[in-house]
Amino acid sequence: MNSVIRGVSIYRLLRRAFAPVATVRCHIQGRKCDTSAGVTLGGTISRRVSTDSDTEQLDLSGIFPPIVTPFKKNEDLHLVKLKENLQKWNKINFKGYVVLGSNGEAVHLTPEERVDVVKCVRDNSARGKLLLAGAGCESTRETIEMSKRVADAGADAVLVITPSFFKAKMNNVAIIDHFTKVADASPVPLILYNMPANTVVDMSVDAVIQLSEHPNIIGFKDSGGDLAKLGYIVLKTKDNGFQVLAGSAGFLLPSYVIGCVGGICAVANIVGQTVCDVHSLYHKGDMETALQLQQMLIGPNTAVTKTFGVSGLKAAMEWVGLYGGPARAPLQPLTAEERIALRRAFLASELIKDNL
Repeated sequence: MNSVIRGVSIYRLLRRAFAPVATVRCHIQGRKCDTSAGVTLGGTISRRVSTDSDTEQLDLSGIFPPIVTPFKKNEDLHLVKLKENLQKWNKINFKGYVVLGSNGEAVHLTPEERVDVVKCVRDNSARGKLLLAGAGCESTRETIEMSKRVADAGADAVLVITPSFFKAKMNNVAIIDHFTKVADASPVPLILYNMPANTVVDMSVDAVIQLSEHPNIIGFKDSGGDLAKLGYIVLKTKDNGFQVLAGSAGFLLPSYVIGCVGGICAVANIVGQTVCDVHSLYHKGDMETALQLQQMLIGPNTAVTKTFGVSGLKAAMEWVGLYGGPARAPLQPLTAEERIALRRAFLASELIKDNL
């Protein structure tokens, strides 16, 4: 019990230190913005929204599942099953949905398929759910075009991953130039997406801090799990109304303690309410219960990300009445042995029952 009390005390101190200030960002073209408090950095200005009633803020606080893209056996899009999954996810208090991310197999989709997926999710999401759509491509020009297309299809914001094919040339100058140009042209706000496990490009702290000053760049999703890095970014960007999201349920609760506002968590496709409970319990101050749930999530989260990937995520969805279906080649289905190991990871966590 003493360890719990000490943990709660540390949590309270850190929460005060990293608490984001009450600022909002002007991200809608034509909105009135007060630039009197703006800070010029790298050619961009951080704008504070005026208190007029015509201003808005895109609040990213909460849990977003990066939803999978369902395919038929022949690997065609299966939008009927996507609608059915959304009917079930809509009953969970998610903040919204992420589409066309890594778990959505965006790299396996044509531009037309990407747009079709965004439209389907927009049309079948419960009222009030935010829709964040992946728009990252290898070239700046194509990323701008995709950002416009998914925005037209109904996305509230775009999630843009770092270009990575020419990874040796993706230094700070290239990264800042890329994201600045995309943010300048995007009709909706942009969220930076750092996924070094897949891209081998790890956005530097300096690049994120500078880009946070752009009025149309509102947040940062990081899947790397470096909490010291995330905490420093929160600290250095909190005056900009910038929002940082954990990119994995594996470090969700610790990320809240250092100032992150929410999470984009693959395992939320399967056990979404549990992930949402970690979020709500933290904000209620029930750290002991939140910690218990966090610990339960670690094994299953690892299983559907690092260990078995998208194929494992889709297989586990079937156990809770959702449609996973196949992944597109060259991704392979799980072997019988892998399915057993995946199920054991969930059973050990007690997040699912053996009779499912």
